[in-house]
Amino acid sequence: MPESTTRPSSLIHTVYGEFVRRLGGWISIADLIALMAELDVDGPAVRSAISRLKKAGTLLQERRAGTGYRLSPAMGPVFDEGDRRIFHSLEPAELADGWVLAVFSVPESERAHRHQLRSRLSWLGFGNAAPGVWLAPARLLPDARRLLERLGLSAYVHLFLSAEYAGFAELRTAVASWWDLPAIEAQYAAFTDAWRPVAEELRGRDRIDPVEAFRDYVPMLTQWRRLPYLDPGLPEPLLPADWNAVPARAVFTEVHARLAGPSLRYVEQVTGLSHPQELP
Repeated sequence: MPESTTRPSSLIHTVYGEFVRRLGGWISIADLIALMAELDVDGPAVRSAISRLKKAGTLLQERRAGTGYRLSPAMGPVFDEGDRRIFHSLEPAELADGWVLAVFSVPESERAHRHQLRSRLSWLGFGNAAPGVWLAPARLLPDARRLLERLGLSAYVHLFLSAEYAGFAELRTAVASWWDLPAIEAQYAAFTDAWRPVAEELRGRDRIDPVEAFRDYVPMLTQWRRLPYLDPGLPEPLLPADWNAVPARAVFTEVHARLAGPSLRYVEQVTGLSHPQELP
């Protein structure tokens, strides 16, 4: 497993999103600590991370055979949206499809909402064209609507669909100023450098041990799941000639295909839970 400084809460988020949801949405704290130990996270760090996730409304405490935590019902749409972005990686948009514009104005007395809008639109893949003006390929409109409504921010935002860019700067030059493409490329490169050796090593294996699969798969998925949000899926003519999302996606797809199944079997073995549910 490549070296990782990933926060325990991010790893736990991945465990819930990829495994616990399939097994009913609840896991005992003892079983979660056992799983996280395989990721070199100790019990106190798990409990501290769980406390933060509980405070954020992600998890709810629930006692069954023992003390455990289940996903808050409000997290269902969040994880469903994540599945669409993470596992169905966006191919470049078509330039002819146009753009979605998000224009917002927030009173100074509510400046916290202004910061939240900026950070969440950026997280969703929008680029900043001007103060209060953000844009993305048109196909991100449904995601933007769901996000803004879920966060209670829709009253501050106007959304528009635009078919084409009408000037004055060359569009490729303008796009390079609206998105930090080198930063996105750097994250794709870091992912590929970390996980391509794992993908190559897996090709020579006929059998994959479930616990070894889990040790690699959870950090890999945790590192990957932010990238499909940072990358808006810009049309190919607007991308750098050597855009490195393509090899990164290939590595993710290969490692996911080999390790997801054995990892789930390991979680079932540790927790005693079964009957996994198919997710989108």
